[in-house]
Amino acid sequence: MGELSRMTQFKDKSAKHADNINAGLFTYPVLMAADILLYQADVVPVGIDQMQHLELTRDIAQRFNAIYGDVFTIPEPYIGKVGAKIMSLQDPSKKMSKSDENPNASIYLMDDPDTIMRKFKRAVTDSMGSVRYNEEEQPGICNLIDIYGACTGKSRDEIVAEFDGKGYGDFKTAVGECVVDTLRPLQEKIQDLAKNKDYIDNVIKSNAEKAAYVSNKTLRKVQKKVGFPERIR
Repeated sequence: MGELSRMTQFKDKSAKHADNINAGLFTYPVLMAADILLYQADVVPVGIDQMQHLELTRDIAQRFNAIYGDVFTIPEPYIGKVGAKIMSLQDPSKKMSKSDENPNASIYLMDDPDTIMRKFKRAVTDSMGSVRYNEEEQPGICNLIDIYGACTGKSRDEIVAEFDGKGYGDFKTAVGECVVDTLRPLQEKIQDLAKNKDYIDNVIKSNAEKAAYVSNKTLRKVQKKVGFPERIR
């Protein structure tokens, strides 16, 4: 109870929606831990904001293993060198979130190019007028630099040098265009797959069978360790 109540996301969302603090929000990190441990994951790709949840997952696994023996793999985090935490385009002091009430704050994977460009052109910056990586004075620009770097593979220093002497308008346009280019192959693939329902159904079925095999193997091991009777199918 204590650990779950200290989860940053639970505290933040509880503060924002005091009239809707429910059990699902409170126990969500446990569900996440189960999803990871059930499949004996070695490495979990996470953003910085999910590290707390992964640490809880590791703690749960280590405690269970200490009591019942070697059961769960202790997962390690994989955090990308760039783009580990992308901030809101409208409020760079908080992370970009699909639950943000401001539609201009977040980029969605299926946003069309015009929508993406419009959102970046409206992104909050500052009045300094130069593209520099200064987190204290220019958090909005820093966020755009990180997004540009994540899409292009360029370092922060390379990006600052590229836009030396250029205005925010040029920079925002460039960031928007590189995001559009990055998402285009994904969007085209999704649109192509959407036309092939039989293929999608087959992938869902075959992958569900693989997932069930791995998860049931772990579940049976857990039940045996804690003394549950064999389940009757």
